[in-house]
Amino acid sequence: MLVNLLGSIFVGKGYTPESILSAMIMALFLGLVITLIYKTSGVYTGSFVVILAILPFLVQTIIMIVNGNLGTSVAELGAFGLVRFRSIPGSAREIGFIFYAMAIGLATGMGFLTLALVITAVAGVMILLLEKTSFSASANNERELRITIPEDLNYNGIFDDLFLEYTKHTQLDRVKTTNMGTMYELSYRTRLRDQNREKEFLDALRCRNGNLTIILGLVPREKNEL
Repeated sequence: MLVNLLGSIFVGKGYTPESILSAMIMALFLGLVITLIYKTSGVYTGSFVVILAILPFLVQTIIMIVNGNLGTSVAELGAFGLVRFRSIPGSAREIGFIFYAMAIGLATGMGFLTLALVITAVAGVMILLLEKTSFSASANNERELRITIPEDLNYNGIFDDLFLEYTKHTQLDRVKTTNMGTMYELSYRTRLRDQNREKEFLDALRCRNGNLTIILGLVPREKNEL
């Protein structure tokens, strides 16, 4: 019974107008479902949403054009995927949803409509569950701290006592000259001991660096970071 339920609609009958239409409708419907999951789970761009919605249909069309030859279709899709990934940077989330949509397109293109529904439901529930819980949150709550100091101030160990008092861990990432070489910008990765003492920490740093610019914020994430 389960084998019949998860079987291909193209087995035995081959490509008929009814089976092709059913597969196309299912691919378009599941593409919209994937798009809704993508929009619900985080920030999105309009152009990517449109492409993501029709990607299962396009993949399914390629499968049927090559007459269900899985090897040929995967090779074609791999070539298209390389063009996309090399031309436009993408986050791990976007690339993951592309493979999500491609998997649904492969399933519908081979006629496994019920299996495509199961994959969409299970993967969608897992994505939403993990995104809405603390599973995907940063475990260490790292912050980026940038401190500007005069060029005549020796930065080695100058803030160590403040870091010991206000932070759990601090690491100097880089030192950069700025303002025509008259100042240094120190970039740290740090974890605060108490978020409520953040202003007190910044005030203590300002007294130490001559009230020059101090920036404390989230660690920047690159668009193409995986």
